[in-house]
Amino acid sequence: MTRALTFIFRNWPLKVAAIVLATLLYGGLVLSQTTQEFPGSVPIERENQPGDVILQSDLGSVSGIRYIAPADLGLRVDTSTFRAVVDLSEVEPGEVGVSVVVRVTAVDPRIQILDFTPRRIIVRLEGVTERVVPITPVLGSIPDQLDVGDPVIDEETATVRGPDSLVARVAEVQAHVSIDPSGIDINELVDLVPVDNAGERLPQVDVMPARVRVRVAVFTDRQTRTLPVSPVVVGTPAAGFEIASVEVEPVVVSGEGDPDDLVGLDRADTEPVTVSGASSMVTQTVALQLPDGVEALGSGSVTVTVRLRSVTATRTFEAGLSLVGARADRRYELSTDRVLVTIGGSIADLDRLSAATLVLTVDVTGLDDGVHAVPVSANLVTGLTLLTASPNPVQVTVSTPVASEPPPASPSPGPSPTL
Repeated sequence: MTRALTFIFRNWPLKVAAIVLATLLYGGLVLSQTTQEFPGSVPIERENQPGDVILQSDLGSVSGIRYIAPADLGLRVDTSTFRAVVDLSEVEPGEVGVSVVVRVTAVDPRIQILDFTPRRIIVRLEGVTERVVPITPVLGSIPDQLDVGDPVIDEETATVRGPDSLVARVAEVQAHVSIDPSGIDINELVDLVPVDNAGERLPQVDVMPARVRVRVAVFTDRQTRTLPVSPVVVGTPAAGFEIASVEVEPVVVSGEGDPDDLVGLDRADTEPVTVSGASSMVTQTVALQLPDGVEALGSGSVTVTVRLRSVTATRTFEAGLSLVGARADRRYELSTDRVLVTIGGSIADLDRLSAATLVLTVDVTGLDDGVHAVPVSANLVTGLTLLTASPNPVQVTVSTPVASEPPPASPSPGPSPTL
């Protein structure tokens, strides 16, 4: 204890002087800086927000920022001098807000932040989802002297994306169209607006696509004309195939429009039906291509059926003959050993047929001796047909071989003479 007291009070004048000097230095440091309060506010920013959520609360701003800055800083202090942020990386989405810490920093590291308000705020994140909803064209008021047809849109549905709670309320997206009193047909891109069941627009919901083309025929003197449907077929079928027939259902449609628009209109073309590379029947439901100002009554679409068939051709070969049903005890002589034949079928099948492997048959089963006219035949793969053969029939001479004379018998050896 004595040693401790001795250590404390040893050279006490020097120790007191050191404390006084430190106090003076700290006081000088404080006097060299000025404690100030920023009169404005700084918007709170967000950082580290996950990509699959959306912020559903107002972050607000901080105010009452008290700070210390060197007197000789010489900078203009304004809103850009400070930055207020909240970290959203740990905030879970949900219906209830979460308290998070607000962090305020100065751009210049020589500025020391002492205090600000608020220190914490409540934030709420919500998950982001998307779904497909129908597109509904909505026409404005129609002038008394005009009449309009049914709106036609390029797309039937759209995808809406946004907060879970708002996307669940979307009933449809609407395309609003105004009818001009001049009677000009409508053909324009229109913005899509997401609405709920009451028709109220829903904010914070994105629509993809954002716009859709809407066509509306506007009539001043509506008339109707019956038009035959003309199917439009484009493209080339696969090699070895050709178009056999084109059918359309229905074969006629009713088109309506003003007299000037119907003048010279004698048919209703379809949208192109492609058969490129096809090797079997093609059936498509397509819309009609009618001029502006004319629209089809009903659905405005038809079904086109394109039937294909193999491209047929003929080729001539020289082929050998082979007997069928020949007897071993008969002799057969043919009037020719080769026949010139013409075979028909698809090009693909004909390409696979080789003259070296083509053999025609002559059926001699049950033929007796004599001269017979026998037709030639060919065993061909399905799809190939023997069209002609020359000569046909061929003459077959059947005979019985003459038995050959038996060779003379060798004399049998006699007994040896007796001596």
